Amino acid sequence: MRSSNPVFSRRGFSRDHGPAGFNAQQPQAGGPAVGTNPYAQGTGNPYATNPYATQDTQYAAPPQTRGDVMTIDDVVSRTAMTLGTVVITAALSWFLLPVDEANIGKSYGIAIGAALVAFVLAMVQSFKRKASPAIILAYAAFEGVFLGVISAAVSTYISPGVVAQAVLGTMAVFAGVLIAYKMRWIRVTRRFYGFVMAAAIGFVLLMAVNALFSLFDGAGDGLGFRSGGLGILFGVIGIILGACFLALDFKQVEDGVTYGAPREESWLAAFGLTMTLVWIYLEMLRLLSILQGDD
Repeated sequence: MRSSNPVFSRRGFSRDHGPAGFNAQQPQAGGPAVGTNPYAQGTGNPYATNPYATQDTQYAAPPQTRGDVMTIDDVVSRTAMTLGTVVITAALSWFLLPVDEANIGKSYGIAIGAALVAFVLAMVQSFKRKASPAIILAYAAFEGVFLGVISAAVSTYISPGVVAQAVLGTMAVFAGVLIAYKMRWIRVTRRFYGFVMAAAIGFVLLMAVNALFSLFDGAGDGLGFRSGGLGILFGVIGIILGACFLALDFKQVEDGVTYGAPREESWLAAFGLTMTLVWIYLEMLRLLSILQGDD
């Protein structure tokens, strides 16, 4: 199952042959084809087929374990490193790039520049065939600079407690989706993936149009999608989409561990999870800012 994140675009469903990289067998809903391995690299790979898979089981453990395959511990440790880099650089930029009236223009300029660099690094990693820890950590560092300045500005000019609320809200969404996914209350199927991607494309296009109109609007509100009642509605939609992205990411991690993905794939999992959490945090911060501003 392909994740919403571009770093997972090499894996997932293809229009003509079912899951990309899978055998030609018919896939089950919500999972890869029975007995096949999307990470197989030829007949020499011991995980190319799964002798324990049956028509009644969606997953089964690999026939053996090796030191060079991805594990949950690998994903957790890499994600901790990536998110830790985001948090550290965000904290440093909060204190070193003041957002008072004398320095806010300079700080905003640095933040926008960091966001652009982070976007370029994300695109570079997304189109690379292999994970690059240096690029991923650099992305996290520049993303942290952007988040630190934006968070400091929101905390200074809107509400001192809104950043802590956004962080707690992001953690709550992550925990809630993880529990729902583990309990199988959320089932990631082809239909789920298609719905999420269609909704995400529509959401991003609307926000792009709104940003374009805001350039010609003296108040900076564009079409009003980021303020008032519409702003609250689209903020909630953005958070829900982020939660759906998390479910897709969890599915990708589960498939990678189940089928013995190369250990380097854990960096891609960490990268994808970090991008999703950043999305949720920004949408949460924006929503709370609107709510606090209306008080």
